[in-house]
Amino acid sequence: MNVLSQIGFFVPKKIPNVKLIPIALGYVGYIVLCNVSLNINSVGFYQIMKIAIAPTVVVMEFFMFNKLPSRLMICSVLVVCTGITAATVSDTVAISNSMGLIVGVAATLVTALYQIWAGSKQRELQANSSQLLHAYTPHAVWLLGVLVPIFEPIGWKDAAPGTLLGYQFTWDAVAAIVISAMLGILVSLSTFLVIGTTSSLTYNIVGHLKTVIILTGGVLVFG
Repeated sequence: MNVLSQIGFFVPKKIPNVKLIPIALGYVGYIVLCNVSLNINSVGFYQIMKIAIAPTVVVMEFFMFNKLPSRLMICSVLVVCTGITAATVSDTVAISNSMGLIVGVAATLVTALYQIWAGSKQRELQANSSQLLHAYTPHAVWLLGVLVPIFEPIGWKDAAPGTLLGYQFTWDAVAAIVISAMLGILVSLSTFLVIGTTSSLTYNIVGHLKTVIILTGGVLVFG
């Protein structure tokens, strides 16, 4: 983001830290909880919780901003969510433990809140998508840095394979990490652009359209 600002893609904006911490926490919570949910739950249950984000956004926006979509739009969201569920959830939706249920529900709630903030904070702080992403990213980085030793095996005592310190870096691995980081920035930027110019609900529907395109492409390419 610093490189983009240097070449004139956007003009950085100074935003008080106290205004940035909530959205940084929302982003970190969304990343961590979704990954933990996928790790401890079945793929089917994870997908159901992911699909539940759209109706959760509708409910949360109603309570937070007294904003309610039209009846036709609500019916459309229900149809899309039902169709995506039928198309993508192929295994048994199993809840193996109560912790999996708690994490799955928490991931859905936090993700919905983060997506709502991605739009509302741009209006509240009068910052565009690039400015807001540039401002809160450093806070998200140090928050993730605090959580990494908690959730990941570091290998302080024994840098064995499978630990962060024991990982053997190669040029291919470094290239993959750099490309992934760049793609991650583009994904985050596109998230703020879509939500900022449309709405959190529209962003969710566009995300489901991506799933449809992937499934259609798989059928056309691989049969």
